[in-house]
Amino acid sequence: MFPSLSVFFPAYNDAPSLPSLLRATFAVLEEHVLDYEVIVVNDGSQDNTAQVLKELEAKYAPLLRVITHPRNRGYGGALRSGFAAATKEFVFYTDGDGQYDVNELPGLLARAGANVGLVNGFKLERHDPAHRIWIGKAYNAFARTLFGIRIRDIDCDYRVVRRSLLEEIHLFSTSGTICVELVKKLELTGCAVREVGVHHYERKYGRSQFFRVRSLLKTFAQLLWLYLRLVVFVPKREASPHTAGSRFSEQ
Repeated sequence: MFPSLSVFFPAYNDAPSLPSLLRATFAVLEEHVLDYEVIVVNDGSQDNTAQVLKELEAKYAPLLRVITHPRNRGYGGALRSGFAAATKEFVFYTDGDGQYDVNELPGLLARAGANVGLVNGFKLERHDPAHRIWIGKAYNAFARTLFGIRIRDIDCDYRVVRRSLLEEIHLFSTSGTICVELVKKLELTGCAVREVGVHHYERKYGRSQFFRVRSLLKTFAQLLWLYLRLVVFVPKREASPHTAGSRFSEQ
């Protein structure tokens, strides 16, 4: 049994997928984790996500907590709220839209050893429209090259992070670039990193907020700003990791 885990889901207009997602999550946690909590960050949803979460919170209390943003703060804002609310030794998160299967979580937990700070999933195959697959590959390659990040799939939001490391780093991104910022700063700590292949499924409900022209332009602008802050004008405390580099292995 895994000792201690916070699980959280950023949610934006994900009302249809949340009941089955949370049902599966609690079943997995009950079987594989001794001490756990589940958090959903409702990031200013405009559908009936709030009502669905109210019912789910009553059903799963006190193990489920809901954090509500009255206004949408962006993907980065939702992740930052989830990380700040987590209280257990490790933190796992994935999106609330159900494109990843929480039943694969034990595979990541098995890799979270004593010196491991990050266990990152990578998509075995991406099930999205062709243009989204192309954009995703281009974004991932561009970000990995620009920031010198070693993990293969920055865009895979299915990861386990040691909470003590989250307390050492300061995240400021408000868009999807937070994934680049998070992984880069974790790699700079010199922690051991593991990678595990996970399945990716077609979106059953709603639409992605990332693959829109305005969102893409905003994301790439923030990516360049992030590059200036983390690579060009890197602060001394971030330029001096505990060790020379992260130790990688994969499954």
